[in-house]
Amino acid sequence: MALQPGAQAPDFTVNDQNGNPVSLHDFKGKKVALYFYPKDDTPGCTAQACNLRDNFSDIQKKGVVVLGVSTDSDKSHKKFEDKYKLPFTLLADVDKEIVEKYGVWGEKKFMGKTYMGTSRNTFLINESGKIDHIIEKVDTKNHTAQIVEVWGI
Repeated sequence: MALQPGAQAPDFTVNDQNGNPVSLHDFKGKKVALYFYPKDDTPGCTAQACNLRDNFSDIQKKGVVVLGVSTDSDKSHKKFEDKYKLPFTLLADVDKEIVEKYGVWGEKKFMGKTYMGTSRNTFLINESGKIDHIIEKVDTKNHTAQIVEVWGI
């Protein structure tokens, strides 16, 4: 059963780009934009991360914590963070724990090939840990505006 708005967001603990464990429950009492992306340092993922970076102070002032998730390693995330000066946490879901819990790991098609990968989705999680909204059609170049508009903040 796919997650829906109103459901409790599944908890998790994985390492961030610095090798430190991070759990969703660490952010209870805060709004969390949990965004899933396919791969570090690829065009769409970079556009999305840089849009969030460029608008980070605005979204932070609105009380939103940004957590990026891909199945890349913490070392890959660290390179991505350093290269683009990303000010938010990137979670290394190498065992696919989070992508599977959130239903974003699955079959994808690109240039006639079918493969398994992460779908680009963002879960907006409220202060009590419930999913308020799921953004399935992510605009990588305007993602911050999408988050603000969908959440009405």
